[in-house]
Amino acid sequence: MKYIIAIIKPHRLDPTRDALAEIGINGLTVSEVQGYGRQRGQKEIYRGAEYEVHFLPKIKLEIAVDSGVTEQVIEILQRTAHTGQIGDGKIFVLDLGEVVRIRTGETGTAAL
Repeated sequence: MKYIIAIIKPHRLDPTRDALAEIGINGLTVSEVQGYGRQRGQKEIYRGAEYEVHFLPKIKLEIAVDSGVTEQVIEILQRTAHTGQIGDGKIFVLDLGEVVRIRTGETGTAAL
């Protein structure tokens, strides 16, 4: 099992969610987060005054998947989140040791 964390631009959430649902990924956690990468924020102009935004709004997706679909999920995340602009995001893949469904006590992939 794998735990996939993806940081993407907010406007790419709906296409990403829809594409994941098409391959049977029905559960994911979405959080609104702020951060920056190499670009270290951006400069903006508001009412003629220039100011620097240090943290940009992003969406954090957390998805637990069976190891067999990991590559497919990564490909979908890359394809749907890609804009070609700086700040498209990152994908992190971690090994997931154990999963337990609280309601039923199921463990492993059955709990996903």
